[in-house]
Amino acid sequence: MQQRKLGQGLEVSALGLGCMGMSFFYGQPQDTAEMTKLLRAAVDRGVTFFDTAEVYGPFTNEDLVGQALAPVRDQVVIATKFGIKHGEHGPTPMSGVDSRPEQIRRVTEASLKRLRTESIDLLYQHRVDPDVPIEDVAGTVKQLIAEGKVKHFGLSEAGAATIRRAHAVQPVTALQSEYSLWMREHETEIIPTLEELGIGLVPYSPLGKGFLTGKIDSSTSLADNDLRRLLPRFSPEARQANQVLVDLLQQIADDKGATPAQIALAWVLAQKPWFVPIPGTTKLHRLEENLGALDVELTTGDLHRIEEAAANIRIQGERLPEQLQSRFGR
Repeated sequence: MQQRKLGQGLEVSALGLGCMGMSFFYGQPQDTAEMTKLLRAAVDRGVTFFDTAEVYGPFTNEDLVGQALAPVRDQVVIATKFGIKHGEHGPTPMSGVDSRPEQIRRVTEASLKRLRTESIDLLYQHRVDPDVPIEDVAGTVKQLIAEGKVKHFGLSEAGAATIRRAHAVQPVTALQSEYSLWMREHETEIIPTLEELGIGLVPYSPLGKGFLTGKIDSSTSLADNDLRRLLPRFSPEARQANQVLVDLLQQIADDKGATPAQIALAWVLAQKPWFVPIPGTTKLHRLEENLGALDVELTTGDLHRIEEAAANIRIQGERLPEQLQSRFGR
């Protein structure tokens, strides 16, 4: 397995595994025993970087990841997150944020127990809290690092100014934000900031929440409890309009003897050596397909071809509902 370094020298497998969909977001939670097998299969195939969060479930995803990886804890890096409010049945589209220092400490202690570990490898603020200075957030995590309860500090979907302010208090190891061929907003300001400061990028949804795999089109029916139904980019009209991007990936894939998903992941991997995408899956054959992207070599010519074609494709549909857009990039 190829290795990559995020900030602060944190070394992980070049592809991680996003675990959210095993318990949350894409419809019914998956069978615990089957997901445990999948997590262990990922370890067997060299994956060392696993992503979860308190709010996934809530709680159940951390518990799954903690239990499944306990026997191999010394071989893996586990990332989790604090900072989103939730009720008994999980977060809603209008869930608020809470990064008060006392809340960070409470969540961290609970996460440590569910993850069955003495220290969290990478602890992200899930979303910026406008009511709590980021210096207070970073300072609290710095204390937790000094206490040995956390090893590395991360942010998620934070803006450049926030990243700089946090980094000045406690060096940031990674920013986790959505990034893929259909979500490139961060290229203007965020990615140059990360490069300047030596912070890694962990792209979530590098497969466009499944759309870039080519397995979803305008006629695909999403389950009633699949939260993609709330995303404007997943309206049937937007999916139909955006099919042109999948068609481009399919053309490249055909030339390379690969799949659209593998090309989409290989493209992300080719952007910077400190990008570590975390595609999620609940199926072993998809895990193996995703890992196959590491064997796909995109030449300079391939990348130029993709760039040239993508420049003429205007992605339709906002990635977030209007009421959530202000929570990203602060």
